[in-house]
Amino acid sequence: MSTPQLLMIEDDARLAQMVGEYLTQSGFGFSHAADGASGLELLQQRSPDLVILDLMLPDTDGLEVCRRIRALPNGLAKVSVLMLTAKGDPMDRIIGLEIGADDYLPKPFEPRELLARIRAVLRRRSETTSEAAAATVMRFGTLEIDRNARTVTVGGAPADLTSYQFDLLVAMAERAGRVLTRDQIMEAVRGRELEAFDRSIDVHMGRIRAAIEVDAKNPKRILTVRGVGYVFAKQQD
Repeated sequence: MSTPQLLMIEDDARLAQMVGEYLTQSGFGFSHAADGASGLELLQQRSPDLVILDLMLPDTDGLEVCRRIRALPNGLAKVSVLMLTAKGDPMDRIIGLEIGADDYLPKPFEPRELLARIRAVLRRRSETTSEAAAATVMRFGTLEIDRNARTVTVGGAPADLTSYQFDLLVAMAERAGRVLTRDQIMEAVRGRELEAFDRSIDVHMGRIRAAIEVDAKNPKRILTVRGVGYVFAKQQD
């Protein structure tokens, strides 16, 4: 099994050194860039499995770097991104999720929590499907979800989703017809208990709808159940 490779884009050299030593001891390959431009260059050279991206960088902000990552060619745009936010500002978190970050972690943080989140994100990418959902491809009308290839198409056209959004969609599709709370949906992909008031799921649902619905403002595939959560429709066109 190859060693998972991590790239940290962080201007605090002392923090990056501490994190790098800890993650290397934990079995990861680690590289570091001190600003957004060199980080994007290193990303394209090394194709890491996950990017740890600081929100505050000297040449540009992490949100812009995340946007540029999601616009990269040759599959590089699919790399997992864990964003570090200095203040844990809910707006920073929401914007980060909207533009494609897979998870976030407020500073200051415990290295063990960072490690746990990295492992969780990477695990979501590599987990095999359960016996109850053994079929490789799920089809709902013109919507096709290929678990092995980790691709989604609508009428044959590719739908652009982040790794985390793909996992959310799969979790809902596997439970088609069941009304799920936000916590149930997020726990299905993260495998851990979540904050009761974490509304980031709504941001992701909006992005998924934009990718798979004919009309995201009048959704037919993912329906909102007021006061409860969401349901993935069993019967679709």
